[in-house]
Amino acid sequence: MLRRQRPRHISDALIPVGLLAAPPALAANPENQFWMTESLVVQASDADIVSLDLSQRFRKASSNGEQQTVRVLIDHRIAKAVQVGGGLAYFRSGPEQEMRLFQQVTLTKGVWVSRTRIEQRFFDTADGASWRLRQRAQASVPLDAAKRWTLIAAAEFMFHLNRARPGDRLGLAVLRNQIGLRHPIGKALDAQLLYMRQQTFRDGRPDAVAHIPWLTLSWRI
Repeated sequence: MLRRQRPRHISDALIPVGLLAAPPALAANPENQFWMTESLVVQASDADIVSLDLSQRFRKASSNGEQQTVRVLIDHRIAKAVQVGGGLAYFRSGPEQEMRLFQQVTLTKGVWVSRTRIEQRFFDTADGASWRLRQRAQASVPLDAAKRWTLIAAAEFMFHLNRARPGDRLGLAVLRNQIGLRHPIGKALDAQLLYMRQQTFRDGRPDAVAHIPWLTLSWRI
């Protein structure tokens, strides 16, 4: 397990995330959502981690309604601070269903984690695969000496690499900014509560912005 060093000042870790996360322009059409995730993380070997995530996303009908997700991921450590992995996911909502394959590389240094992920998304409303690149940077800053309270700040950029459907936007399509807290509530159970601002960029019409409290329960065995 990698040991993370605490910065001298919390602001040392948060300022770069804040610069990355700044939205490029004012957006319209705000919406409130609520997401909840249950995560099981298994240390399969010294170098391998297997994760199973279940999520419920409570959304308005204008955002395709409520959505349920299942995701399976395997990460393999190839160096002290480098993991490679991949997995598959299934997303279900009223208007459409999606099967997703993805591959990723995760780099860790001190309180910082950087993840680069490539996704192949297969919708039942499209004939071909939609390819997407996701780049995420996160800082996890302990707030107390016992490291029971951790401040989480993150930014993630999502780029569409092709058009699987005529209305798809090429290039930067989604920006996510997150801030919140993580705290253990049991011997192997953590709770994390984030506020996420998600901005979806759209051509020829106002951007869509969602304000999302996101609760995650993670059980590690």
